[in-house]
Amino acid sequence: MREQKQPEQTRQPWRITVPSRADGFLRQFTRVIGGPLGRHCDPGRISPGIFTVERVLIIFTALGALLMLLAKNPCRVNGWGGSNPYLMACYTDWVPLFGARGFADNPWAPFAAGAEFEYPVLMSAAASSVASLVPEGIENRTLLFFDLNLILVAILWLVTVLCTVRMAGRRPWDAAMVAIAPGLVLTASINWDMWAVAMLALGMLSFARRHLVLAGVLIGLGTAMKLYPVLVLGAVLVLALRTGKLRVFFVTAGAAAASWLAVNLPYALAFPDAFAHFFKFTSERGAGLSSFWHVWNIIAGKLEWLPRVEPSTISRLGLVIFFLACVAVALLTFLAPQRPRIASLIFLIVASFVMVNKVYSPQFVVWLIPLFALALPRWREFVMWMAIEVLHFYGLWFYIHSYTSDVEKNHAFPESGYVVLVLAHMVILGYLMYRVVQSILKPEYDPVRAVGQEDPQAGPFAGAEDRLSWEIVSQRRRQLVDR
Repeated sequence: MREQKQPEQTRQPWRITVPSRADGFLRQFTRVIGGPLGRHCDPGRISPGIFTVERVLIIFTALGALLMLLAKNPCRVNGWGGSNPYLMACYTDWVPLFGARGFADNPWAPFAAGAEFEYPVLMSAAASSVASLVPEGIENRTLLFFDLNLILVAILWLVTVLCTVRMAGRRPWDAAMVAIAPGLVLTASINWDMWAVAMLALGMLSFARRHLVLAGVLIGLGTAMKLYPVLVLGAVLVLALRTGKLRVFFVTAGAAAASWLAVNLPYALAFPDAFAHFFKFTSERGAGLSSFWHVWNIIAGKLEWLPRVEPSTISRLGLVIFFLACVAVALLTFLAPQRPRIASLIFLIVASFVMVNKVYSPQFVVWLIPLFALALPRWREFVMWMAIEVLHFYGLWFYIHSYTSDVEKNHAFPESGYVVLVLAHMVILGYLMYRVVQSILKPEYDPVRAVGQEDPQAGPFAGAEDRLSWEIVSQRRRQLVDR
């Protein structure tokens, strides 16, 4: 059946949903200031006033960036040496990599013959570009390198927020989750992941506006920054199969492949060993901190009957489990009574990748926060998730401090506490995935559809007829039986 557009959206496109009215969790907190906004105080209308939705969210993001700076300031003041980064929870990869990977001597070190930089080529270019702005001969060049990266992360954060606002349809205030997320405040300045996050946000916005080639180019560039943006194409593929619009997938995927090759191929031909180092490093590295596999090996070290998993085994198992998860998402797409929203599918695919990956770095949460704001914008679940992620964040650094410093055993952060926190942050992510699946199978639980809109990010799939679904297959089977 052809999906019907909501008449309210057509007649009143300026109306938006205010969280203090639509979200029961937030409504409880407004009682202190008199309850939800009244009808005559309506920020859901476009007005010539100063405080529009986007401007308020820009202010929120600026405050979030300031908090990010304050969270790292203990190390900026006292240095990143010794146990400071762990005890003060202000660790960042930028500082040690500036010296250890040769940026201090040659800003373009990743592009030299024999270079060993464990990141994709476009992320190497971003790091080198920032390093080239650090002049020689000044005092504390490492601090300037950190500060420049921090400023760029704040800009990328703002870009991500604005893209989320413009993709959210009648729920632009959901982007506040991205603007003030504690997970972003604490982890966005650990590594260069925000480059990929912003690229993907721009790509999804372009897709929502039906600019397929531009969307593919941005997704390809995001993949050249970090691998995970390519997973978006999986969601595009299953929706293309359900609607019969395979051209959408081929155009988007083709543009993504072309942009990825345009960035990677020259580097691979000029420096084949340096290009291959990223893939070799990824396949050979062991279980990363805060991953399920790392916790497994910790427990296996305590229990003699439980075998440890080696890096090669983790790679194979992780790949198989992720493949099965993708198959499950595809089946979910075809079995759902109503076509799933693209953000819901993307969140499930990326979350599955994070859950089974051999590395679950603390900054990976920045991949998921913008997707969650579009897939399941429920503040109760968001607050629960962020609370556990904050506990896990500090527990991780205290745990590292305990085994890298001369700390008395009775004063050290317990290993069992670290294991509990890692399992907790994986359980809460699993719960969020369950809630997203529930909103797909039962659309009445979907907060986005509850306000009278279908899928603001659907782009070329908006209003399309279903060509392949369980309901259609069942209907055709009944027709054959009746004949």
